Amino acid sequence: MDIKEYFARISYRGSHNKPDLATMSDIFQHHIQAVPFENLSIHCGERIELNLEATYNKIVRNNRGGWCMENNYLLSWVLKTLGYNVTLLGSKVYVPELDSYPDEIDHLLLQVELEGKSYIVDGGFGMAYQLWQPMELISGRDQPQIPGVFRFQEESGSWYLEKVKRKQLVLNQSTSTSQNMENEACRRIYLFTLQPRDIEEFRGCNAHLQTAPDSLFVTKSICSLQTADGIRALVGWKLTEMKYNYRDNTDLVEIRTLADEEIEKTLKEKFNITLDKKFVPVNTSRFSLF
Repeated sequence: MDIKEYFARISYRGSHNKPDLATMSDIFQHHIQAVPFENLSIHCGERIELNLEATYNKIVRNNRGGWCMENNYLLSWVLKTLGYNVTLLGSKVYVPELDSYPDEIDHLLLQVELEGKSYIVDGGFGMAYQLWQPMELISGRDQPQIPGVFRFQEESGSWYLEKVKRKQLVLNQSTSTSQNMENEACRRIYLFTLQPRDIEEFRGCNAHLQTAPDSLFVTKSICSLQTADGIRALVGWKLTEMKYNYRDNTDLVEIRTLADEEIEKTLKEKFNITLDKKFVPVNTSRFSLF
């Protein structure tokens, strides 16, 4: 594994001699705009391995993306290689349709100690709730980013990440999300503690999320990528493109349903992904990703 090869993969040409906040933020921004959040392996007969070298080969050499346990595991190696103090953390992702969190951790994120402050680095959430910058770990303070205003709330040792949502202007309203989701002003994203984790603690959820019949990742094929001013996402056959803060604190959303014969071309042109095996799109879950 070669850090320069990784930098070429994400088109990063900046400095990396000093492990400071500016460098980490710049690398992070390049990563999320180059490496999709995706679970396509599940839907084309591949197994997602919880192995750093396999993840490196998949993302860096095969030009693929990955989910949290791939993106953030790779980012932990990148940041440690550059001299950052990195700790793995585990979180429980909020399910708005059930208004609950799961019993066990199902998301990997990173904590970085830097210059006397602590930051959360999460390059593996994807969709419209993807952070665009590391967030300082401080409770109750709004931290505006291009996707919207994020903040942490700490209660009795548990930390909650939430995002204040903007209004959405959907160009083709008939294909939009449910009215309840649109009227939601603030979305909880996940909760976590500062208990350090070992990668082995994620082996169970890595297997469960790609095999359980009720797993979101089994019932939906997902590929999302952050762009210069928003995101694009292919969920099943539905291609969504969003431009953040298009005007008057409103995000512009365009949704189109693709035909089967458009999928392969769209993955290549919109996400720079070419799959080796036959991909079967899926979208049978009622859970909303926006």
